[in-house]
Amino acid sequence: MTAGHALQVVAVEGIGEIAPGDDLAVILGDALDAHRRDGSLATGDILAVTSKIVSKAEGRIVRADDREQAITDETVRVVATRGATRIVENRLGIVGAAAGVDASNTAEGTVLLLPVDPDASASRLRRALEERFGVRLGVVITDTLGRTWREGQTDVTIGASGVRVLDDLRGSTDAQGRVLDVTVPAVGDEIAAAADLVKGKSLGRPLAIVRGLAHLLDDDAPGARAMIRSSATDMFRLGTDEAWAEGFAAGVAASSAAAAPASAVGSGSAEAPVPGASRSES
Repeated sequence: MTAGHALQVVAVEGIGEIAPGDDLAVILGDALDAHRRDGSLATGDILAVTSKIVSKAEGRIVRADDREQAITDETVRVVATRGATRIVENRLGIVGAAAGVDASNTAEGTVLLLPVDPDASASRLRRALEERFGVRLGVVITDTLGRTWREGQTDVTIGASGVRVLDDLRGSTDAQGRVLDVTVPAVGDEIAAAADLVKGKSLGRPLAIVRGLAHLLDDDAPGARAMIRSSATDMFRLGTDEAWAEGFAAGVAASSAAAAPASAVGSGSAEAPVPGASRSES
C-alpha cells in the first residue's frame, strides 16, 4: 500500500429479478452500462456479485417444503447441531448454517442452493464482462456467513476469478523490520464485506464495484477454494458436544477392545469400569 491509498465501493442499481436461464453477464453488463454516468469501469476494478443472483440464473432453486432435505443433500459433514439449527460442511467445503440453503430474497415457496461451482461462475462472468468493456477485471461471488466466537454475520467470498483472495505476506517485513511468519490477509472476504456495506440485504442491489485494489488482480489466482481450511489444519472441526460424544464413543470402544482378550482366557482380572458417566460428571 502507498501513502494516500484510497478504496471506493459503489453499488450498481437497475438489476431486476433474475430467473433460471437468464444470461447474467448480459444483465450485469447492461446495468454497468447504465451506471456509466457515475463512472465507467476501469482496469483494476473488482466486481462483487451476490451469490443469490448467480444461483437463480443457474436454476439452483428448490421448493421450500424440501428445505430440510436440500440441507441434507448439500451436507457432506455435520459439525454441530443445536435444536433445528445445523452447522455443516457443504459440497463446496464451506462450513456454515444450513449448508448455504437460503429462504431470503427468493420467490415465495422456494429456497436457493449455492452455485454448483462459484469459481467457475465467477470466471464466466469475468471473461464475458472483460470482453464487453475492454478492461481487466476481478470478480468475486459473495455469500453471508456467521463467524465462530462472534455474533452477527458478514459477507465472504465463495467464488473468485482474476483476483487473489489471500494476500500472502509471509517473508516480508513489518514497519519495524520484523519478518512476518504467518500473516496472510483474507482479502477476498474483506472485499466481500466492504461490498455488502453498499449492497445491503434488502435493497435490491446485488452488484458492487470495488476500486483501488488493482494490485490484487491475478489471472492465475486459484479462486475462492484456496480459502477453505484443510482438515489437517482445522483445530475446531467439531462442535463441543459433538467432539465430547465422539471422544466418549472412542473411549468406550478402546476399553471394550482392551478388555476382550482378558475375558476370553478367563484371566480373572478385575472388570474394567464401564464409561457411562454423564458429561456433567466427567
